[in-house]
Amino acid sequence: MSQLLTLARDLKRRKARERKGLFVAEGVRTVEELVASKRAVTGALVSPVIHDTPRGIALFAALHAQGIETVEVSEKDFESAADTEHPQGVLAIAKAPTATLAGLDLPDGTVRLLVLDGVQDPGNAGTLVRTGAALGVFAVIALPGTADLWSAKAIRSAVGAHFRRPVLHAELDELRSLLTDSKVELWATAGDGQPIDAQPAPTRLAVAVGNEGAGVSDALRGLAARSVALPMSSGVESLNVAVAAGIALYALRP
Repeated sequence: MSQLLTLARDLKRRKARERKGLFVAEGVRTVEELVASKRAVTGALVSPVIHDTPRGIALFAALHAQGIETVEVSEKDFESAADTEHPQGVLAIAKAPTATLAGLDLPDGTVRLLVLDGVQDPGNAGTLVRTGAALGVFAVIALPGTADLWSAKAIRSAVGAHFRRPVLHAELDELRSLLTDSKVELWATAGDGQPIDAQPAPTRLAVAVGNEGAGVSDALRGLAARSVALPMSSGVESLNVAVAAGIALYALRP
């Protein structure tokens, strides 16, 4: 059995990803973005499906052109390592970034950060990374209780956004230090907050969104200068967290 196949199977577990410092990118579009990013790719697994489309054939050639070890396995074996029900016949294993908040070099002047506090669904987490990228966020910071931003589903949902900006996990104390040292104000989204457009947004701002059911934690709200809410029609209690974040980031854009 291929060592790469065994590794890909093992990396379906968060503990294995964290221990080995690796992640899996699955699907043609996601692997295309990974290869284009020039991140260090350990290897790739492909199944016969990769040869069924011109795009798949081109990606297969690109993997070889970059000297990336590429192992072809049967459909059955590929499915045992894949994260999707209908795999596209390609996944790649790459080194996860080792960046920390302490080493995050924020730009001078205007900056936007997105903080995820207990967002549990990896699909939501990945969509938030993508949403932040689309709306000019410099970095996405996940606090404890948030799904692994480097899971295959989160990476797939972000469609390559992980590879273009800092995306990292951190403790609350680390976030507190970053906000203080870098003079970044924190606003937390909450159903009982002030209207989001009641006051102009500061130049340096971190926007926090919370758990799909419970919202932002009391501990994080305690760090926030303001709690802000989106105006909604009566009878609508809440929005999907990624949708809410997109609206908030757009409303608070520089």
